[in-house]
Amino acid sequence: MTSQAPAEPIALPATTLAPRRHVLDLDDFSRTEIDIVLDTALAMREVLDRDIKKVPSLRGKVILTLFLEPSTRTRVSFEQAGKMLSADVINIAGSGSSAEKGESLLNTTLTLQAMHADLIVVRHPQAGAPYFMARHLSRTGIINAGDGRHAHPTQALLDLMTMRRHLGSLDGKKVVIVGDLLHSRVARSNVFGLAAMGARVVISGPPTLIPLDLSRTSHSQGSLGGAAYEPDLDAAMDDADVVMALRLQTERQTAGMLPSVREYTRRWQVTEARMGRAKPSALVMHPGPVNEGIELSSSLAHGVASVIEEQVTNGVAIRMAILYQLLTGGELQTA
Repeated sequence: MTSQAPAEPIALPATTLAPRRHVLDLDDFSRTEIDIVLDTALAMREVLDRDIKKVPSLRGKVILTLFLEPSTRTRVSFEQAGKMLSADVINIAGSGSSAEKGESLLNTTLTLQAMHADLIVVRHPQAGAPYFMARHLSRTGIINAGDGRHAHPTQALLDLMTMRRHLGSLDGKKVVIVGDLLHSRVARSNVFGLAAMGARVVISGPPTLIPLDLSRTSHSQGSLGGAAYEPDLDAAMDDADVVMALRLQTERQTAGMLPSVREYTRRWQVTEARMGRAKPSALVMHPGPVNEGIELSSSLAHGVASVIEEQVTNGVAIRMAILYQLLTGGELQTA
């Protein structure tokens, strides 16, 4: 029997994140910190391209994923990221957990910490739940994998990574985000991240699906005041460097927020014709899952400008980078 060759070291950036135990949103990340995460993720992409996709960096660490809402991309990518870094990853779903029996979030949080988990990755239907958990944990870290319609920081980081890989510096780049921004945790975290990186954000969509704080140009925490609102998508698309469509949650139609999906498609679907108003090199993005023919035309979703599949791959690299930075402090682990 031949022995397996030792894992090659990761070529990591020289700088590390300031000490932090939690990643709850990007509103408290500086541009330098985001750059560190993106640079670390580039090194993690190199691991993904190896024949043997595993390094021992987090050996002996225990990561729990607590997903109380459905997820495929985020849950699987966190699990894959942890296992590639040799951590022990334990998945907990809402179905079959003590949450179904009425256990409070506080008791669940303290129970998981008592199991000596190093990190909990949590998705919760209630905005603010990861913040509540973080306040009551003395040893275990929290990563917000999506809380209600509030925040999704690792999705925003993978979007930033994808943009930077194609565009270089994001200073002055025009990023158009179109769709249901009112209910989008992805959009909120992206606006914070893009603002920190110097991009210019324009949002578009039905007025009923745009947060009211936009009209006040507020810059208070939690607002989208750093973005400009343009209801006419054709005008918004002019000279765009990136166009990101958001999933239209069709259940909102029954709440009276849309006249019809057909009307939405006519006015706010990202089409080939509308992309003609953007820069020739403009990227087409979507956080997924895509409702083809509603938010995006099928030809664009699978066209040469689309980087949607690359976003998924970069999601694994970003989550590897975040896990690595939080659990090692960015120090190189060689054994």
